[in-house]
Formats: sequence, structure tokens, C-alpha cells
Amino acid sequence: MIDFIRRNYRHFNAGALRRATEAYIDHINNDGKMFFAMAGAMSSAELGISLAPLIRNNKIHAISCTGANLEESVFRLIGNDYYEDLPDYRYFDKEIDEDLCKNGKRRITDMVFHENSVVDRIAPLLMDKWLKALANNKRYFPHEYFYQVFKSDEFLPLVQGELSDCWLLEAAKKDLPIFVAGWEDSTIGNYFAARCKDREIDHIILKTGIEYMMQLYDTYEELSSCSNGLGFFQIGGGISGDFPICVVPSLKLDLDRNPRQWEYFCQISDSVTSYGSYSGAPPNEKITWEKLNVNTPMFVIESDATIVFPIMASAILES
Repeated sequence: MIDFIRRNYRHFNAGALRRATEAYIDHINNDGKMFFAMAGAMSSAELGISLAPLIRNNKIHAISCTGANLEESVFRLIGNDYYEDLPDYRYFDKEIDEDLCKNGKRRITDMVFHENSVVDRIAPLLMDKWLKALANNKRYFPHEYFYQVFKSDEFLPLVQGELSDCWLLEAAKKDLPIFVAGWEDSTIGNYFAARCKDREIDHIILKTGIEYMMQLYDTYEELSSCSNGLGFFQIGGGISGDFPICVVPSLKLDLDRNPRQWEYFCQISDSVTSYGSYSGAPPNEKITWEKLNVNTPMFVIESDATIVFPIMASAILES
């Protein structure tokens, strides 16, 4: 794949893809590590097919993602039979979407899944872990509860998809550091909040976003201590990208430490540069926020990540 990219991807977004891929490979091969940030509905788009092998082969060393991407990796694995493809979604009218809703189906662009059927499969396992944490006066991060579920005897019988395609399962095998700011903005996050509201459980068992940031300070300093430092690879924008990349200026300005800055930056996004839009902010703007520096290799690929990322991942795996 890397030879194909070098031969065919010369200019414009294709050229940016080639240069970003080559720099990623050089960074990893020279004892660098990579932080991966993921927004949007990439897990629903089954990006795990490309992401899981990168984790498995030590090409990614920490992840920040939205609560939706966290859970939807598992939803696909344990509820694959409840998903349907909708190739004609562009021609739907509002009445078709209303009918889907009445039947308990949630649409994500060109697919739907039966929400209750999927959630009903995973919720009892999570509730069991939450109640055990409460009984034992323990507290964990959202992703750690999923890690615990993977180890339970009740999990494997639920599997309907390909185990090797679940990126979160691969992350759990390596106990990979994961950061999920704003987890409550997700289906399971909403479910957890509702169980706290009706007092079935207590929110005290959940570690917070502030604690995620505190953990990120230590994780960043550890991962960036390698000879080539820590790179930042971002899909989309929003909180999954802005939360972790802020760790460098916070370490410097708020904790009076002297951290290394990010040693590589790449963002795949279809957002155009615009006023006040984080997702559309060019990388050099981050120099003014002390997140990157003038020598950081910076790349922006303005394209569809579901097309671009599998191509890049395949080439990176070859290395």
C-alpha cells in the first residue's frame, strides 16, 4: 500500500495523505509513540476494522474518543444482528425517518440499529459492574467498566460480530489508556445518569472528566518520554481532540512543568477553516496556544475519514 500511495498520491489532499502517512511511519519507526483522537460516528462506520490492527501491532498507544465511539465499538460486536444498511438514505423523506423511530430504530447516515435490543444486551453486564463497584466502595473511569465487562463469563455468548474488529476489545487486551471526556453525552452515559436519578446506583462510582485530565498529565509525560516523543493523530474535531491536546499547555502553564510538545500532528476532517470553529482551525493556530511548535510536522487532510484512514492504516501496518 505504501508503494501505491507514493506512486499515485502526489498532490492536494492525496499529497497530504502521503506526507502524513510517511511522517507517521517515520515517527513510530524512530521510537515515537502515537495518541489517537476520534470524533464523529467512526465506530458505527466500522473503523475498528482498521483501528484494531493498529492497536494490536503497537502503532497507537493511547486514545481519546467520544462516549458514542466508545460504546458503539461494543454495540457492533454484541448487536451486529440488529443493524441494517440503508443504501438509499439520501432519498428518504421525514416520514420514513419517523417510521424508523416508531420502530425503535436509530439512524446513523446509511445504517440503523435497534437501540433497545442492543442496549438491553450490554446494560445488565454494565449494571453488574456498577453495583459491585458501589458495594466495594470503588470508583472507575467509563472505559474501565467496559474493560471489566470483557473479562466476564457472560460477555462472549453475546458476541455477534468479529472479535478482531472491535478496537475497544483490542485496547482492553493491552490496558490501553483511554480518555472519554463528556461521557454522559452517549447512550450508555444517558442510561447511567437515569439509573443515578432513580437511585438504583450512585454517581460516586464514576471517575470524572477532571480525573481523566489528571490521569492524562501522567500518561502524557510517560508516553512522551520516549526518544521521539508523542504524536497526535486526530479524526474530526470537538472534545475528543481538544481535551487531550490541551494537556501540553496545561502541564506548562498550570503545573509549572516543562513538557515536550507534540512531535507530530495530523487531522482528518471535512470541516473548512472558519471563524471560531475548532474543527476548522489550522494546526499552526495551535502554536499560539503552546500545543505545537514551529518544528512539529503538521498535516491536514480535508476528506472523509472512512475513506482516508483505512488507506493510511494499511500503509502504516506494512511498516
